Amino acid sequence: MHVTQDAGSMPHADEQPAIDVRGLRKSFGSFVALDDIRLTVPRAAVGLLGANGAGKTTLIRTLLGLISPDSGSASVVGFDTRAEGTKVREFVGYMPEAEGLPTNTTAADFVGHMAEMSGLPPRAARQRAADVLYQVGLAEERYRLIKGFSTGMRQRVKLAQAIVHDPKLIFLDEPTSGMDPEGREEMLELIERVYRQLGIAVVVSTHILEDVEKVCNYVVILDGGRLVAAQTLGGLDVIGGEAIVHIDGDQDAFQRGLESQGVTVRPADLEMGFEELVVEVNDEAVYDLIRDLAVEQGASLRSLRTRSRSLEDIYLGTVGEMREEVRHRV
Repeated sequence: MHVTQDAGSMPHADEQPAIDVRGLRKSFGSFVALDDIRLTVPRAAVGLLGANGAGKTTLIRTLLGLISPDSGSASVVGFDTRAEGTKVREFVGYMPEAEGLPTNTTAADFVGHMAEMSGLPPRAARQRAADVLYQVGLAEERYRLIKGFSTGMRQRVKLAQAIVHDPKLIFLDEPTSGMDPEGREEMLELIERVYRQLGIAVVVSTHILEDVEKVCNYVVILDGGRLVAAQTLGGLDVIGGEAIVHIDGDQDAFQRGLESQGVTVRPADLEMGFEELVVEVNDEAVYDLIRDLAVEQGASLRSLRTRSRSLEDIYLGTVGEMREEVRHRV
């Protein structure tokens, strides 16, 4: 399978990529966690998508310079992760999936301490902590002990410490983990605000497709340590879709006519009680082909409606294709 990347029309597309990965491989014993990852990611709101065990957390930790790859190299916001790991962490924030918060301290003290660790003087660190806790919705609770916080509030504290040093990029590892629906929606809104209003590029590592669709404009899909896809999520012009066609005429001849032009066609399910064709749309010219072929064959075009491909379609299709390819190689 040939994995393509589509940079598309992205915010800050003229700037240096947020992440540039060249042949990254990492194994733990006989288990291959990352298998020759080659990837260039723009400064965007990026969804790092994959099932548990796909390699997402290993990739993040490697990009942060916390673990060394077996081979290959990577740069994050312009710094080499092997040689300049400290610089990477100076300009990058990280919200881990694991809890790890000091529960017997206040949110203000903890986030202020993290600001000092990033190099801010004590007074500036306290002010910065207060500002960031206000931005994540914990202004009134900042002097309470963290041990009394709900799951959602603790996730906000973790987000605050990730952005307190005003990074260029933040990695968020399963940021909605364990949250109820309301808290999850609020966290996604905060993530979008971090990207849209604060101008910080975001990588959201998750196995929840809906979260990626809500806040991200670029997606990277991993499966079994391999890169499956990397592309924009800018709309139908990028993702593509399908046209559902209902004609009065020889449907088989109509299908053959489209297929002769290189268009992928299949019969639709009989949802409406009559036969229809599902036509894959990867280019606007397909609509012209449908119209012209109907005229040529004297068929009446009774209906033509579009159906966009969801992120789930992309995920299931690309992951399924790669797994099938691996199965045949074995």
